[in-house]
Amino acid sequence: MFPASRYSCQAHRCIRALKTVPTEHTAPQLYTTLHRRTCSSLSTPRITTHYTIHPRDKDPRWEGVEMERFADEADVVIVGGGPAGLSAAIRLKQLANEHEKELRVCLVEKASQIGAHTLSGACLEPSAINELFPDWKERGAPLHTPVTEDVFSILTEKHRIPVPMLPGLPMQNHGNYIVRLGNFVRWLGEQAEELGVELYPGYAAAEDVFERGMELHAKVTMFGEGCHGHLAKQLYKKFNLRENCEPQTYAIGLKEVWMIDEKKWRPGRVEHSVGWPLNRHTYGGSFLYHLNEGEPLVALGFVVGLDYSNPYLSPFREFQRWKHHPFVAPTLEGGNRIAYGARALNEGGIQSLPKLTFPGGLLIGCSPGFMNVPKIKGTHTAMKSGMLAAEAIFPKVTAESLDSETAGLHVPEYAEALKNSWVWKELYAVRNIRPSFHNYFGLYGGMVYTGIFYWILRGKEPWTLKHCGLDANQLKPAKDCTPIDYPKPDGKISFDLLSSVALSGTNHEGDQPAHLTLKDDSVPVARNLAIYDGPEQRFCPAGVYEYVPLETGDGMRLQINAQNCVHCKTCDIKDPSQNINWVVPEGGGGPAYNGM
Repeated sequence: MFPASRYSCQAHRCIRALKTVPTEHTAPQLYTTLHRRTCSSLSTPRITTHYTIHPRDKDPRWEGVEMERFADEADVVIVGGGPAGLSAAIRLKQLANEHEKELRVCLVEKASQIGAHTLSGACLEPSAINELFPDWKERGAPLHTPVTEDVFSILTEKHRIPVPMLPGLPMQNHGNYIVRLGNFVRWLGEQAEELGVELYPGYAAAEDVFERGMELHAKVTMFGEGCHGHLAKQLYKKFNLRENCEPQTYAIGLKEVWMIDEKKWRPGRVEHSVGWPLNRHTYGGSFLYHLNEGEPLVALGFVVGLDYSNPYLSPFREFQRWKHHPFVAPTLEGGNRIAYGARALNEGGIQSLPKLTFPGGLLIGCSPGFMNVPKIKGTHTAMKSGMLAAEAIFPKVTAESLDSETAGLHVPEYAEALKNSWVWKELYAVRNIRPSFHNYFGLYGGMVYTGIFYWILRGKEPWTLKHCGLDANQLKPAKDCTPIDYPKPDGKISFDLLSSVALSGTNHEGDQPAHLTLKDDSVPVARNLAIYDGPEQRFCPAGVYEYVPLETGDGMRLQINAQNCVHCKTCDIKDPSQNINWVVPEGGGGPAYNGM
């Protein structure tokens, strides 16, 4: 863990001041008043001093460091070794071989190994892999579990209401495969290497494209970092890419892998549920998949929309509580939990897609957000976006008329190709399902909408619903919410947070600067703790953020245990002050998932 830093702005002063603030104040006004009354005369020591907060030329840690870097050149650089990035790399080399062209493709990935940061449910729709490798079975792709049984339920606290899986509904999984996505991504990496793609795992791209000690130049850079990418955040601002779209909305997905009693194992069975333990106004649900990989394994998880309003909600503890439901617990009893992880998911859909191209680069995969939310699937659309991007840029990067070997190319043809593809048609049809849950009836109103307008009209309604805004703005002050009394974990079916994180294999070198940076060190205690009772200590699925007593005097301080971070990005998304800026740590750090 990193050394804890101290706050001189004390929570008890904020709480006393809160009692004197007019009740009609909005949350931003409340923060301004509290900060002025309690902190104006106090100095706050730094917690984080990352270069995005304090420039290197003013940071003593960089004194005497040689800032020149070795530069290398490639035709195409791809940031991110997930399904989108690898599919793009593979397609580029396939096209180069077909047209007998020399093409250097370099892919950088921050995980120590390809697939080590990959986490998904995952139930894979094979449409994209069928196009990329029609012979994927002969090539040994790790798709071993075709779906044989589909179960959907609404859960109450003690009971289950079965919901018929009608043909054509997005949750139907006929023809899909249950996979361990990390293994599938690792296999894609092997195929890419065989085609001549240069893979560089353990390289954390930090500045469009930057890695201390090496600088990569390319005609086009493809950004496939995954959900809420660090570089994508910079690109959105630099090129104003989100000018004409709605804010992206997100969920957090938590997952475990269990080895269960073989008598309870039903390979190919897919179970989904909504309802308990969440209330009708909190979007979310569960999955439980029975794998067929030689051992009685199940993958199970829980998804919570990050537009929830109660700051006392803990997605991790909701997940642990869900496992005790009478419909779920019998499968796990007597079993052994062998893996845990978490990741944020894009849920904005087609309304929230940014502009995808800009001079010198483009966005692919879950970075801009191609997830089909009602299907809970984004791998097939991410792969297809990478393939379409490769097909759009190939003629340009191989054109002999280029003035420079590393000229930054703009490829708007990629966006046009997407709009003419099955990806766009699929996402357009489901565009209203997620925002339809923002109604008085919540979950149940959204399900009725889905039944009427998706199943009957197939998503062809002549309107597009809007989202409710940034997830960070949806939290209510703690004084307006009821604390949630979570049961203690039993150590058999439910578990504590730190023992769960231990199963993720997460590690960061202890002497590196913290990658969980703050824009203003005074904000967590003065605003997040005082107004929202410190929600970061509950929405983080890895125990990174803690409010602990000051060693001297009264009050609290924020402790950041950056060593625990599983790179889910939830803190950057849900922080009600938008004060946390997640930046890449040293390459190779983070979780070490094995087939998640």
